[in-house]
Formats: sequence, C-alpha cells, structure tokens
Amino acid sequence: MPTIVVVGVLVAAFVFFANIYADVLWYGQLGFAEVFWKENLSKAGIFAVAFLVMAAAVWLSLMLAHRSRPVYAPDAQMQDSLHRYQSQLEPIRRLLMVGVPVVLGAFAATAVTSQWQQVLLYFNQVPYGEVDPRFGMDLSFYMNTLPFLGLVVGYLISVVLIAGIAGLLTHYLYGGIRIEERGGVVVSKAARIHISVFAGLFLLLQAANYWMDRYATLVSQDGRVAGALYTDVNAVIPTKTILAIAAILVALLFIAGAIGGQWKLPLVGSAMLVVTALVAGGIYPFIVQQYQVQPSEKTLEQQYIQDNIEMTRMAYGLDDIQVTPYNATTDTARDALAKDSATTTNIRLLDPNLISDAFAQLQQFRTYYRFAPTLNVDRYRVEDKVEDTVIAVREVNVDPTDSWVNQHITYTHGYGVVAAYGAKVAAGGRPDFMLGGIPTDGVLGDDSTYEPRIYFGEFSPEYSVVGGPEGWAPRELDRPQDESGAGDAKTTFQGDGGPSVGNFFNRLVYALKFGSTDLLLSGDVNSESQILYDRTPKDRVEKVAPYLTVDSNAYPAIVDGRVKWIVDAYTTNDNFPYSTAQQLESAVRDSLTGENRANALSGQVNYIRNSVKATVDANDGSVDLYAWEPDEPLLQAWQKVFPTTIKPFSEMSADLMAHVRYPEDLFKVQRELLGQYHVTDPDDFYESNDAWSVPNDPTEPTIAVKQPPYYLSLRMPDQESETFSLTSTFIPATSAGSQQRNVLYGFLSAEADAGTEAGVKSEGYGTLRLLELPRNTVVPGPGQAQQNFDSNTNVSAQLNLLRQGASEVINGNLLSLPVGGGILHVQPVYIQSTGATSYPTLRKVLVSFGDKVGFADTLAEALDQLFEGSSGAETNEGEGGTPAPGEEEPTTSTAEQRLGEALEAANAAIQAGQAALAEGDFATYGEEQAKLQQALQQALDAEAEITGEPVAPPEGEGAEPTESAPAEGNG
Repeated sequence: MPTIVVVGVLVAAFVFFANIYADVLWYGQLGFAEVFWKENLSKAGIFAVAFLVMAAAVWLSLMLAHRSRPVYAPDAQMQDSLHRYQSQLEPIRRLLMVGVPVVLGAFAATAVTSQWQQVLLYFNQVPYGEVDPRFGMDLSFYMNTLPFLGLVVGYLISVVLIAGIAGLLTHYLYGGIRIEERGGVVVSKAARIHISVFAGLFLLLQAANYWMDRYATLVSQDGRVAGALYTDVNAVIPTKTILAIAAILVALLFIAGAIGGQWKLPLVGSAMLVVTALVAGGIYPFIVQQYQVQPSEKTLEQQYIQDNIEMTRMAYGLDDIQVTPYNATTDTARDALAKDSATTTNIRLLDPNLISDAFAQLQQFRTYYRFAPTLNVDRYRVEDKVEDTVIAVREVNVDPTDSWVNQHITYTHGYGVVAAYGAKVAAGGRPDFMLGGIPTDGVLGDDSTYEPRIYFGEFSPEYSVVGGPEGWAPRELDRPQDESGAGDAKTTFQGDGGPSVGNFFNRLVYALKFGSTDLLLSGDVNSESQILYDRTPKDRVEKVAPYLTVDSNAYPAIVDGRVKWIVDAYTTNDNFPYSTAQQLESAVRDSLTGENRANALSGQVNYIRNSVKATVDANDGSVDLYAWEPDEPLLQAWQKVFPTTIKPFSEMSADLMAHVRYPEDLFKVQRELLGQYHVTDPDDFYESNDAWSVPNDPTEPTIAVKQPPYYLSLRMPDQESETFSLTSTFIPATSAGSQQRNVLYGFLSAEADAGTEAGVKSEGYGTLRLLELPRNTVVPGPGQAQQNFDSNTNVSAQLNLLRQGASEVINGNLLSLPVGGGILHVQPVYIQSTGATSYPTLRKVLVSFGDKVGFADTLAEALDQLFEGSSGAETNEGEGGTPAPGEEEPTTSTAEQRLGEALEAANAAIQAGQAALAEGDFATYGEEQAKLQQALQQALDAEAEITGEPVAPPEGEGAEPTESAPAEGNG
C-alpha cells in the first residue's frame, strides 16, 4: 500500500511538472519567458508571504493557548469530557499544531494569490497626473493603492479572526475557558489576555477599514450617479472618520484591559462603538438623505453630478469628443449630394455579415477549408485609391471525428487570403474579388508577394505536429494543385512556430498535456517536429499579456509580405473615482456578438484605454505588442514589470500602420456611455430629458438586440476629406411604459484610420465626432427607415417578384450616412435561392432620405430616384461605383436592365389592374392581368439569364416551381 501511494504521488508530481515545463517551452519559444517567470514567481512570492502570515499567526495562537493552559486534576466522578478530548488529541497534538496552521495558511494564501496583478500594480504604479475633486489625491491612489490596501487589510482581518478563533478553541479544550454547571463562564488570565490582544488587533484593522471607506465613497456605484454625493461628503465621510478614531480608542482599551485585568471598560467601549456605528454610520446618513437631500436633490447634488460627468468622460476617453449641431433636412434636392460624391460613390454595399456563404461557395475549393461566419472590413490601396475591403482568411476545417493523424498531422493549416471590393460587385451580384483563388492571385498580389499558409487562426485545430528535417517526406496537406481540383500538394512547415517535440522527453510531456498516446508513439513525429497549440490570436495575446483585456474581434491583414492578425488590447480598471461603471458584456452585445463571437468581453470596468496594439503572425504565430498609448499610466506600470515585452509604436511599419483601425469593443462601450453623457449640464443630466439609446438592429425583426457599429469610408460635415471610420446612430431612450420613437437624435463616428507613415500615428486617428440632430425635425432612424422600405408599395411588389421560385430576400446591413445635408440610409438587398450550394447575391439597393425611398439595381440609380437624377454617384466600375450585376457596356440592354424594366412593367400592370377592378372595369382588369403575366415571364427569363439557372414560370403557365442554385464561379 505505501508503494502505491508513493507511486501515485510521483505520477501526480510529474504530471504537474509536465504542465509547468510545457508552459516554459511555449513562452520560451515565443520570446515571452519573462512574462511566465515574473507572473509565476510573483504568485509564488505572494503565496509564501500570505502563507507565512496566516500559518504563523495560527501556530502562535495555538502554541500560546496550549502553553498557558491551566494544570488541574480532573474530577473522575464528573467524568470530565474535556479531559477525554485532551487524552484523544494528545497523541496527535504535535501534528495538529503544525498541520492546522499549514492547511489554513495554504487555503488562505491560494485565495489571495489570484490578486497578483493588483500587488504588482501597487509596487510599480505611475502617477496619473490628475487629482480627484474631493480629497485631492492623485487618481493612481484609487486605481492602484486603495485596492492593494483593501486587499492587505482584508487579509489581515481574516488572519486575526481565524487565529483568534483557533486560540479560543484551544483555551476551551484545555480548560482556559470553562462553562460552569450554574451557567457561568470562567476565563483564565491567559485566555483573557489572548482575547484582549486579538480583539484589539481586530479593532485596529477595522479602524483602517473605516479610514479607507472614506476614499471608497468616490468609487461607489450606489447613488444616483457614481461617486461621493452630498450625503457621502457631508455625512458618511465625517462619520467614517469618527468611527475610525473610536475603533482605535476601543482597541487601546482592550490592550489596557489585558494588562490591568479589567473587562468593564473594553466591553463598554465595544458597546459604544456598535451604537456609534449604527447611529453615525447608518441612521444619520439616512436622515440627511431622506430629509435634507431628497427635497432639494437637484440643487444639492449639482456639483457632484458635474464631477461624475467630467470624470466619467475622462475615464472612457470621451472628454475630447467633437460635438457639432447638425440641422439635418429631410427634403431631397437636385445636386444635394454633389459635395458628398466621394462618400456616395464608395458606400460599402457588400455586407460582411452575410457573404461568408458566398466566399465559401466561390473560394473555399475544398471541404477542409472554411471561412468565419462574419467577415472583416479593412481598406487597401488599389491603383492610388483606397478601397473599402471585405477580407477573410481561408482557414483549415478539421473533422473532429477523423483519425488522429488527419486531425494533427495532415490538416494543419489553411491557405490564403480572400478579399473583395466593398463598394461594388461582379456579375450576378457576386463579390468582386480583388484577391482570391488557389494559388492566390489578384490586385493585392499573389503567393509570391506574401506567405499564404495560415497555421494560426480563429478555427485552427487544438494542436498540430509540424516540421521535419531536410529530405523528410511532406505529411501536411497544403492546397489543391490547381483550381480544377486535380490533386493536392503537400508541404512541411518551415519556420519556428512552436516548442520542439523532437526528443522523447518533450513528446512525453506533451502527450501528458493533451492526453494522447498517439503523440508519444506516432512514427510521423520526427527529430525536427514542432507542436503548435494555443493558436487563436486572442488566446495568444491573452497569454503573453495577462494584464490586458483583449478585444473580441481579431482581424487579418496582409502586412509586409505576411498575413497578420491585428488584435486590440485594453488596460482597464474599476476604481476610477466618480466614473460610472459599465458591464462589458452588456455594453458590447449586439446582433453579431451573441451568435458569432463567443469570446465577447466580460466583467465590470469604469476606466478603459486602447493602450496596446498586438499582431499575431498567421504563419509562425509570433506575437508583437506595441504601446499604442505610451503615456497611459497603467500601461507604464506594466512596462516597469515586463520591460522587454512591449515595443514602442514607432517600430510599427508603414504597412502595419495602414491597417490599424479603431477597435469595435471600445467604440461600443463609448457609445453606450454617450447615451447619457453627451449631456454635460448637470441640471439637464439630472432631469434625464435627453437620454439616448442605440437603436435595435432593424434586420433582426424577431429579437430586440442593438445594431452593431459599421466600418465604412465617409466624410463627416466638418471634415475636408473622407476617412475610414466606425459609425453608429442614436435614437431617444425609451422610458418605462412609453413607445420607442425611432427618430435620429445623434450620429457618432470614430476616425479609424491610423495613417500610412511608419511609426507615425495620424493626428485624426481616434477622433470621436458626434452630430446632434435637432429635436424638432423628425429624421428617420434605422428602424423607421426599415419600416419605410418594407411598407413601400413599389418595393414590396418588386421584392415579391424576386421571391418567385422559392428564392429568399435578405436585407443587408442598414448603413446611415450624414450626406446631402441630412441622413441617408442605404441597405443592400440580397437574393438567395434554395439548395445546399446556394449563397446570397446582391441584386438591389434600397435608399431613403427623410421619408422618400429609392429602389434600383445599382446605388447610383437608387440615389437618382431620390435626388432627381443628380446623385453624384458613378456607375463606372473604374470610379469605384456599383455597376449593375453583369453590366459591361452602358449602351447594351443587359439582362439586369431587362429585369428592372420587366419589374417596373409588372408593377404598373398591378396598379392599373387594381384601379380597373375598383371601378368595376373587368375587361381592362383582364388586359392588365395579361400584361402582368407577360412582364413576370420577361422578369423570370431575365433572372434565368443572370443566374444561368432554370426559374419557375409564374402561376397559370402550367409549370411547377423548381429548386435552383446559382452557378459557381470565382467572381
């Protein structure tokens, strides 16, 4: 039996060691060994200190109580039960005297070790440079010092309580405290001193707590707004000071009682402290709040509300927002879009949330590839023009039920980047690819201009074993030999992407880590093999920078001949004075995060900065961290802790700077706050008469979920030229019991373009611009614009025709833009047929300005309907417009044009027929029905020509609907 126990302990120890050793290899290979060692040594140091403090206190209390036990002869007639307990404990007393402190110390130390970041921040803190409005303390005191002091005092209180209780139990077991038969309690002198000392220590620590509570009022979230309000400043803070002094005095009474042997004064003092805590700490503040503040709350709280507004805006980076009144019109006029032609000709119509299936059908080529369900929007320069681009990487798709060899040796990586123009489409409404195919080719380059193999991505396998010596027969499936699908090429990973498993010991370590005997025994693992794991960009950044909060969306870009995942990371805090806290999960949730981004932010913060930009190489997994806000105090503190891990952003290349963008999650948090904190007057803020909210996504009619922000290039009214931006809108907040008004009150944009010069950040990057719309003008919001689209007779008729043959009409993202002196809403309309290989194709564009709606094959045509044929938008492909699907020559009557004409004829026949029917003219009604059938047939013929598929004829023609799917192609 002892042998089995020893073997079990050794096995458990080796498994523990194997996990530690694997981490050492992983961090070392990545060049972040400093992070691993400092984090773990810090945890070990904190554990050791916390363990020694608790264990020593408990041991000292037990030892003193035992040493001072009274010596007496037990009464055999009374069958002294305590004597029996003592007799039973005596054989193991020495073990208990050591074991109990060790166990309690280990449990307590484990709990406090998780706060290692707070400890390191305290010892490495950097002054913020701003002071709070009440005590005049530097803000770093609240962010770094106060939480650390709270941790220390709280831990010491638990030490005193646990050690004191342990001593009391020992005194009781050994007769120092006896309960007599008549109900009295006899306490020995030693026990009395023991109790007095621990009570005094507890009260001294409680006094420290009361003193810190004064400062904690400034980070409280319990009032009408965050921070210390009138009652806190005039009642709570003074009473906390009184209680701190009173607790010190009572502690001194206990010490004096221990020396003099008197209990009366300490007990009276304790009773008075309790009464004072109840009256001064509870009743008095309640009376002040109830009878002084509430009748005059608006006046008395004015200064504190002002402090909350200013500090909240500072904490979330809203203090420099540019607010511009925007007297939006709802009337269209000829030439109204002339000065906005740069924006209107480049409106992104390709919806990254819908076209993943189109990318898959046209660019996947093999079932072992896949694309993310939601693609990303970036921008690329093509022929001296910056184009909004929808981009994705072709990642590997591994069947989890496949063999171990296929999962971890054969299917190791994806291949290539696929990108499409955001503002135009190709024939048939398909994405117009600017980069695609295998081998990769397009205006952005080809396989020779960048490394296309994707070993690290959002859907990579749990681990892969790659690499081999020179002459090793390739095991990894690389890509199809050509687009026809004839054969598959194989490759061997070239580079340094993971720890070595070339020797038996390392293979054994990772076999234990992943629970795989195949990894240990496989003949496909060779002397040069590497193991790749922890492969998602977000996970890699979180591991090398555990002190950062990482944005939920990493996006790919071709940077300096490599595919890089760009990841935004934040320094956050929840102790910024007078700042309103945000629950991140709620703030960043929208119609996309719930389904497609399981790694959305979580936790509560009241301070956030986008301090770090990170990149993860998609081929070798290397991670680079750049200090994007080098003056941010929390980042400076962490740079003192880990001085070699973060590079200055001046080392970012021009190519990388060109693809850095303003982060989505930060923008969502900021827009959530701006719903209230666009108001800077404390009286108006108190009345909440101008609160805003983010509108629900109008393309999700079945659920109430916020509309996501959208990346697109536009020119705000106060800008000289268009920039790549992140945008969102605001509508009035809904009060309880009232109906939501979906009219626009605000339009927010963040300049997302960091610039194109190496190591130089654009002056405009990160600028927040808020347009405030007049309250007396009804400018439709996204929901009302969607309602206008859906209720328009002409639109409904044409969409019903497009639904012929069981096709589905899908509304794309509804974009809002401040152009033409008002707000223009633009929505692409996609058509998807039935069938396993179907995908959405862009067929129509909806636009609205005020209550006027336009609906056409192209954006230019739809805008011309609104602005009397003078939209300023071009249909020429070279100008970046949106040509009609399949359009090549403007003078040629294309199938798309014939489809539009047929739909217009059908709509006219419907209206004429309804008018004739209303007048009882059945002969005319019959003629119009014949015209309708003819127009429908023409529309279906044109539809069939566009898609290359048979389409069911209209009812009455004698044919049944047939399932159809678009013809495949590469765009």
